[in-house]
Amino acid sequence: MGRQVEANHFCTHLTEDFHQCVIYEANQKNAKLIGIEYIVSERLFRTLPEDEKKLWHSHHYEVKSGMLVAPGVPDLGEHAFMTDLVTTYGKTWHTWQVDRNPDFPLGIPQLMMGFTADGQVRQALLDDRDRRFGVSTAGEKKNRADIPTPRIVPGANSWQGGTAMQVHMVERPVKNLKG
Repeated sequence: MGRQVEANHFCTHLTEDFHQCVIYEANQKNAKLIGIEYIVSERLFRTLPEDEKKLWHSHHYEVKSGMLVAPGVPDLGEHAFMTDLVTTYGKTWHTWQVDRNPDFPLGIPQLMMGFTADGQVRQALLDDRDRRFGVSTAGEKKNRADIPTPRIVPGANSWQGGTAMQVHMVERPVKNLKG
């Protein structure tokens, strides 16, 4: 929660149940590519092994709060998109920690999680985003009030239990190295 960065997603549907996204730090020319997110339907998420589920976060709050927006998409289309997205789960890896080193992508990928409740996002970041995109988080929240809030499948949002999964560098011998 102490590290919050804006994440602009550009996604494609691979199947009805699976999306893949590239993430940029901004929605402008010369923005830095900072990561990827895989998004799956609830149906597919339920089939994942329990250890795998720990890497995923729900999208219910980001949708219902109005925090997640699709700039330039007409209201009717955005509402339909958000109705589908509210039940999905994402696994997000940031490969460039722009908040720690804005000049170069140093270090190993970090697993990022989504917001799940009021009071978690730094309001100044959200206000700045709203101003730049010409959107209103409060207005989006009101527009989505009719979207049902799903029950979260156990295993998602594991960081809420006080621990988070992350990767660590480990040096290992190279197998099958031909000299």
